[in-house]
Amino acid sequence: MNDLLGKGKVETCPVRDSGVPVGRVGPLGPGGVRRGHELADSLQEWSTTSPHGGTTVSPVNQRRVLVVEDEPTIAQSVAARLRGEGYLVDIAADGPSAVSAAAAYPPDIVVLDVMLPGFDGLEVCRRIQAERPVPVLMVTARGDETDMLIGLGVGADDYLTKPFSMRELAARVAVLLRRVDRAASTVVPRQLGPLRINAAERRVFLEESEVHLTPTEFDLLSSLASRPRAVHSREQLLSTVWGWSDAFASRTVDSHIKSLRRKIGAELIRTVHGVGYALEIPR
Repeated sequence: MNDLLGKGKVETCPVRDSGVPVGRVGPLGPGGVRRGHELADSLQEWSTTSPHGGTTVSPVNQRRVLVVEDEPTIAQSVAARLRGEGYLVDIAADGPSAVSAAAAYPPDIVVLDVMLPGFDGLEVCRRIQAERPVPVLMVTARGDETDMLIGLGVGADDYLTKPFSMRELAARVAVLLRRVDRAASTVVPRQLGPLRINAAERRVFLEESEVHLTPTEFDLLSSLASRPRAVHSREQLLSTVWGWSDAFASRTVDSHIKSLRRKIGAELIRTVHGVGYALEIPR
């Protein structure tokens, strides 16, 4: 079965029948938000089995994904695939509904289309990240590099261009969630000059003021903070923070460093031209 979305070919992805009622896609109040886990929340004694590895997951421990997509066929296919992977899924069909859904049912990750009615995915990303840092996988039909860099600049953590493989989407969602989990358990120095980093709570303070970072910005800062003043190459940062590396992707690091500098101060991140970056803490 063809597994690409965005070129008129859609994976039907039937939900694995493990005996667990996973709910239906139906209305949830005004604004086009649909929930796909009404029954799962009330059946805590049930468990679901992942189609990849047989892991048993209690519904109360399932991760919540907000899928923001105005094309119903794509939205429901993505939701079905993610439910098959063991996630709880909400669907929003426009910008305002997405922001409302993220506030009402805080997701662990957002799969966000760029082109939306109401207001676009870039504005959705800005508003969601302003309220609470959450990993965002941005999806677009446009493959322009400028669009990608703008998306990363407003707080997206990863970028997927249509047509995309459902396998790749599921894999990227899993990688982003693992990265957040890994960073939460990483021990970094608590106080670094004017910076205070709380790894367990994923919070950063500059002097006495809290700095609101996206999940990727936090992971990037934590990686730099693991060896203050040492130079971290772009390739090292890509491997540590994103889990992959290629020549083109170095622009991704540059874009996130630029955003991080705006929030913590340009003087705290030193550029080593042709190599990478270092967290420059006063001695």
